[in-house]
Amino acid sequence: MSEFDLTRLEAIIAERADSGASDSWTAKLLAEGMNKAAQKLGEEAVETVIAAVNGDRKTLISESADLLYHWLVVLKAADIGLDEVMAELQARTGRSGIAEKTARGNPPAGNAE
Repeated sequence: MSEFDLTRLEAIIAERADSGASDSWTAKLLAEGMNKAAQKLGEEAVETVIAAVNGDRKTLISESADLLYHWLVVLKAADIGLDEVMAELQARTGRSGIAEKTARGNPPAGNAE
């Protein structure tokens, strides 16, 4: 397995954001603000869903990479570290997703009454 992980990608995004380089997509995207970063995240999410529904493995892998990258850019724009998200996931571990959603007041999908 590769030594590359989301923590490394987060660090690369931080380096590029701080560089202010005119040839950096990351710096440009962050300079345009949260609205643009979130818009790109949404676009990538839709493209990922379409690839999944179409059963297009190669495109799903590519779009998933784009989705993860843009998600981390949005976190950077919001000044939220990956470690904060991981801590939230860890806190949810050990209880079912249904119990976790119910505790937040969000009933599981499919249970609309």
